[in-house]
Amino acid sequence: MDGSSGLLFPFFDSDTNMVYLVGKGEGNIRYYEILPQKPYFQYLNEYRSNLPQKGIGTLPKRGLDVSTCEVFRFYRLITVKGLIEPVSMIVPRRSESYQEDIYPMTAGTQPALTAHEWLSGINRGPILMSLKPGVKMSQTAVPSEEPRLPAKEPKKTYEEKAPTKTLWEIEYKTEIIREDRAKKRGTERKLEARNSFISNGLDMFECPPPRTENELLQMFYKQQDEIRRLREQVSQRDIQIRQLELEIKNVRNSAAPY
Repeated sequence: MDGSSGLLFPFFDSDTNMVYLVGKGEGNIRYYEILPQKPYFQYLNEYRSNLPQKGIGTLPKRGLDVSTCEVFRFYRLITVKGLIEPVSMIVPRRSESYQEDIYPMTAGTQPALTAHEWLSGINRGPILMSLKPGVKMSQTAVPSEEPRLPAKEPKKTYEEKAPTKTLWEIEYKTEIIREDRAKKRGTERKLEARNSFISNGLDMFECPPPRTENELLQMFYKQQDEIRRLREQVSQRDIQIRQLELEIKNVRNSAAPY
């Protein structure tokens, strides 16, 4: 369609099935017609100018001059001269009467939906109007999909449920458990560091050495019970941490946008 490397501004006129291609930094406007059969995309003509446009805008259909068969109007921003130039696309016809074939019903000024309806997901075509002078705005709408009203939700029976934990609460609890675990590990490391001062399972700093074999066995069993209890606590903490990490992952996945 175009061999230029500049930015392309396409404009589609649904009333006349025409496409206008405007290039940034150029002075040309090419227009094509969309057909239901081959070649589907037919080149019509081209507007040429020596002054390049930096930007371009269009006029709504209700502002066109129907007496001159004007079907489209552009406003070109020409920076080299510091002006905005209007460019009208006019169908060359001699008749001064209203041409209904090139001016079908077009979108009017009245909105077809309220803000509440749009937020509810209702889809409705625009309210159309005629460009014929002296004709009031029509209330006809473009055929569109049937508006899908939000389905009525069944009455919810509120049951007493356990309060759900927020992401912040889960992360906070996980951090506390991790701190406790780090403290326990630090205690274990200190105990391991003091093993060099333990002789035959006895802490020379905290208690005197056993005098009999009975006292030695009692102290040994007591230490074994303490080690077993600490291991069970560490394993329970590990299970709680895994559960909380899974809860964090589920909360993040449910809160992520689709």
